[in-house]
Order: sequence, then structure tokens, then C-alpha cells
Amino acid sequence: MKFGMTFHSFHCSIALAALCFASTALAADGPRLATFDVDATPPVGSMLAYDPVVRVDELTLRCRGIVLLGAGEPIVLCAVDWIGIANESQDAFREALAKAAATTPQRVAVHTLHQHDAPGCDFTAERLLKESGAKDLGRFASAFHQTVLARAEEAVHASVSKAQPITHCGWGEADVKEVASNRRIPGPDGRIRVTRYTACKDPKLRAEPEGVIDPRVSLLSFWNGEKPVAVLSYYACHPQSYYRMGIPSPDFPGIARFFRQQAVPEALHVHFTGPGGNLGAGKYNDGARENRVALALRLADGMKRAWDATRKLPVTPANVQWRVEPVALPLAAHLDEAKLRETLTQKKDPKAAVNAADTLAWLLRSKSGHKIDLAMLAVGDARVLHMPGELFVEYQLAAKKLRPDLHVTIAAYGEYGPGYIGTTRAYAEGGYETSARATNVAPEVETVLMSAMRKLLEAK
Repeated sequence: MKFGMTFHSFHCSIALAALCFASTALAADGPRLATFDVDATPPVGSMLAYDPVVRVDELTLRCRGIVLLGAGEPIVLCAVDWIGIANESQDAFREALAKAAATTPQRVAVHTLHQHDAPGCDFTAERLLKESGAKDLGRFASAFHQTVLARAEEAVHASVSKAQPITHCGWGEADVKEVASNRRIPGPDGRIRVTRYTACKDPKLRAEPEGVIDPRVSLLSFWNGEKPVAVLSYYACHPQSYYRMGIPSPDFPGIARFFRQQAVPEALHVHFTGPGGNLGAGKYNDGARENRVALALRLADGMKRAWDATRKLPVTPANVQWRVEPVALPLAAHLDEAKLRETLTQKKDPKAAVNAADTLAWLLRSKSGHKIDLAMLAVGDARVLHMPGELFVEYQLAAKKLRPDLHVTIAAYGEYGPGYIGTTRAYAEGGYETSARATNVAPEVETVLMSAMRKLLEAK
């Protein structure tokens, strides 16, 4: 009897080992997720978007993201606490991260959160300034940017070998209260009367209605069994409380991200700014310093409620897809190459030359036939569109209406070259965001983007 029990136990052990081996093999063949996170804070003396760095505080700027493996070629999603990454810089980041992850640049999306006490990056503009003989490269001096790019490439490469199996994805949503408001205040004739910027000291403007926004914060999470591995959040609003301090800051979205990272430390938290081109905190922010943390707490509260509402679904290679739709955006009529080149070569106003290089870089790149890759990540019943520029919130609202049967959101501030991207109607209404100072694309941009979004979202 004793021998029989031992023999039976031996066979059970063999069966259990075989089952474990099969499960391990299945997990190895299924989706896996790697995370990466590097410091993207510029040192004292280097340039932010508007001012040189005078001090570095406790909260650093981050370049972080995920590598999704096991569903075709790897997919890389990257979010950077900078104001924008444009033109050849977008190429450089996507190519470097693609190489590190052993994938193609078309399967890499690089976005910024658009904080203003943060660097801007455009290798095309830098090259144009150097070719013009400029001594002051301003925010486009790239030594620091190249350092961060090298760090990110190394981190992505190292992360892949540590990828974890992914068994489930999660989706949660919640309203964020008293953060976003529409910046564009119309007059009685329907045209934009005034802009309610992200810090608004005028009590009459703060008293104006909230306007058209998308109040929802969306969370896409990835799980290894019961363990969360990564949480990706999306919220549409300009991310400024106050700025021009010379102190690099992730501002209130970065602080909210920090709070949630502390609450769920097992997972890397990656935040994306949604289509907030015409949104800001102006109704709820007069620029008082304490409002930065107040706004962060409100956003973090929405993130927590979205986390608590998360529903999980199994993930398999079959229900993870990545689709790309290249588009050529129509150039704004006001772009004048000759005038931009003239401004670029003058030596009296270095800041004007830097600004001209910024616009000229986009103009020349577009004229060369370059297209922007719009992309969509599909995981289960979630759809995330990866879009360029300072997109208006109407694009997100339209995307959700196109597929009410799915969970849809947008990561904006990808290719930064176009600047603000309004709707056709918005260009007719006037206002800062659709002025020659702010936008590099024509009103027909809505037709181009909506057609591409429809193709991506309706794809089987």
C-alpha cells in the first residue's frame, strides 16, 4: 500500500510538472510586457522651452513607457515630460527605440506631455540654425536631448530581457472634476472673443461656462495574473498650472502620476496628454502656486476612481493589434518659406531666428513629401489612437462617437511640428489656437484626420 501511494504521487508529480512546463511555454509564446523609465531632466544652464534652467527640484522629468511583445513585432509606447518632439527628432527617437526593441519605427509611438517648464526638441530646426551660422541655438541645442535619447535606447534594450507575461488588460474610466475647461470663449457673433489661458487671473473669464471638454480620464492597464505591470492614463487638458520659473517641472499631471505610482507601486505609471489643444485649467486656476497640487489631487482622484472601476479581460496575441495610417497634413496658407529664411539668417534677434527655424523645419519637411504616421493600438475592446500636435478635444469626442461599442481614447502631442490642430469650424472662428502664431496646418486638416481615424477605428 505504501509503495502504491508513492507510485501514485510520483505520477501526479510528473503530471503537475508537465502542466507547469506547458503553462510556462504558453506564457512565453503569449504577450509579454517590458517597462522602461529614465531621467529626462535638463541640467542647470541648459534651455527649457522659454528659459534657462536655474535649479533642479525634487520631482524630475521622465521619459518612460512600455514595450509590448508577443503580438507580432514589438510595439513601443513612450511618453516624455517635454513640451514637444518634432520633425527629425521624432524620427531619431522612433528609430532608436525601434532598434533597441528589435522592431520597426512604424511600431513606435513617441509623445510628450507638453509641460512648459520643460525642453523642446527638434533636430531639423537645430540643423537649420547651424546652417544659417547662428551662434544661439536656444531650445534646440541638442546635446542634452541626445543624452536622453541614448539613455532611453539603452533602457528599452535592457528592459526587453526582463519582460513579464501579460495575462489580462484592464480598462477603467472616471470623470475628473474641476480641472479642464475650454480656452476659447465665444462672443455674440460666434467668433472667439477671448482666450481663457491655463492660468487665468480674470474672475469674469473664470466665471464663463466650462465649455466643450471631455471630462473622462481613461486607464489602460496590463496585468500578470493579479499583479499590475503597467498603467497607462489618458486625459485631455493643457498640463500647466504656472510656469516660466526656470525649474524643470512635470506640473500637475506629473504630480498626479507620482501620487498614483505611490498608491500602486507594482506597476509603472505612464501618462499621456490627450487632445487638449483648446483646453486648459483656466476656469479653475488663477495661477496661485498652491493650485498646482490642488489640480494634481483632482486628477489623481479621477485616476483612482478609474482604477477602482477597472474591468479586466484576457489578453492573447489575437486580440492585440497595431495599425498605422500615414497622412500628409495640409500646410497653412500663411507659411512663407522666403520670409522664414530671411528671419532665420538675421542676427539681431536670436529668439526670432529660433522661432523661424521651428516653423521652417515643419514647412520643409512637409514639402519634401514626409507623412505622419497615425497609429492605433487595439487591445481587447480598447482602442488608443496615437495622434500629432496640439489636437482639439473635438477629435477625441468624434472618435468616441465613431465606435461607441468600444473603449476609445487618444494620445496627442506626438509629432509636434504641426502646432495646434483645430477643426474646420475653429479656423473660421478665429482665436489664438488657429492664428498664424499657433498653427502650421490648414482648415482642411479635419477632413484628413477624420478620414484616417475612421479607417483605423473601423478596421477589422
